[in-house]
Amino acid sequence: MREFAGKTAFVTGGAAGIGFALGRAFAEAGMNVMLADIESDALLEAMKRLDEFAPRIRGIICDVADPESVKRAAQASFDAFGNVHVLCNNAGVAAGGGIDNISLDNWRWVIDVNLMGVLHGIASFLPHIREHGEGGHIVNTASMAGMQGGLGFSPYGASKFAVVSMSEGLNIQLKPHGIGVSVLCPSYVRTRIGESGRNRPERYGQPPPLEPASPAAALVAEIARNINAGLEPDAVAARVLAAIRDDELYIFTHPGMRAEVEPRFAAILAAMDGVSRS
Repeated sequence: MREFAGKTAFVTGGAAGIGFALGRAFAEAGMNVMLADIESDALLEAMKRLDEFAPRIRGIICDVADPESVKRAAQASFDAFGNVHVLCNNAGVAAGGGIDNISLDNWRWVIDVNLMGVLHGIASFLPHIREHGEGGHIVNTASMAGMQGGLGFSPYGASKFAVVSMSEGLNIQLKPHGIGVSVLCPSYVRTRIGESGRNRPERYGQPPPLEPASPAAALVAEIARNINAGLEPDAVAARVLAAIRDDELYIFTHPGMRAEVEPRFAAILAAMDGVSRS
């Protein structure tokens, strides 16, 4: 998709972080934008910050873990702007994992948002994009955690690996329809994902406390430090727009990413070679 002006984008997790940066970048490119987010106060603040683009910017409360909520947000987008061309399934959360404190509620919450939220977006928008026939692009936000197992046994890593797989399969099936697919795999970005619990619905219960001296607590602290020193969301958004224009499947954002994935790929190839020798 080479031209953005006059077209419409829908962005989940749009009130802050990468989602907000995407919404602003799309608006600056001349697009109509629907920002969807579960956090009402943050969404109102985001709308104020983008007031210069009114009335091409709208906002709607949306819980991506709820398929009916996503359907309502999609219909509101169609009613406001007509055809939608770019879908960014960007909303994401993080919760503790590890082998010492396996919380089923943590797993359900992270999978429902990070994985099922992507599916709900696709289910609500893909038939519409195919039907209007004007082409389009789907961007699913995964992570470098979906390319290598550095976070260990965790719901976050599992969900992001799944989003990568989903995007790869979707890309193959949608190419004949003139619809592009990208999977965004950033490393650390300066966002509030470390504070995801502020939007955790009651149905998922309270997260189990971390033992202060535990390996899990140390990992959480290290991740927080890396996030604070991470890439600015605006830089990620610029990469996304370039990738949409060039129809890139994988969107990487950090120059050192190759070193992060090489050990995993080398181990896979070595195992394949072992099968050949046997």
